[in-house]
Amino acid sequence: MKTLWAALLVSLVCIGKVDSLWCYRCEDEPSNWNCMKMVKCAETDRYCTTTVTTSGRDSNASYRLNKKCVPTCTENFIDTGRGSVSTKCCESSLCNISGANSVKISSAVMALGTLASFLYIFRSGL
Repeated sequence: MKTLWAALLVSLVCIGKVDSLWCYRCEDEPSNWNCMKMVKCAETDRYCTTTVTTSGRDSNASYRLNKKCVPTCTENFIDTGRGSVSTKCCESSLCNISGANSVKISSAVMALGTLASFLYIFRSGL
């Protein structure tokens, strides 16, 4: 059984290095639930990004999410007092699942998202 798990782990690592990067993609969405579309990135893309734009403060705050593939990325956080813009970068497939760094994702939700991602990739015929 340990051999099977080791072989699966090695194959997943190899698949990740051979295949193109996959990222979640969305534009100007108010909720992370609307940002679960997976796309295969161009060969030149090296990063998945998530940009969260906040307008307003406290209970009047509204959020907009943008996720995409990019060839280069610079993480930043800008707070204007009336809102903020935060960009996060990551380098592995489907790593931009979270809508914001402050959002805590439970292990069950993370496991479910990972399982759904693998099912989608294998069903789409790589």
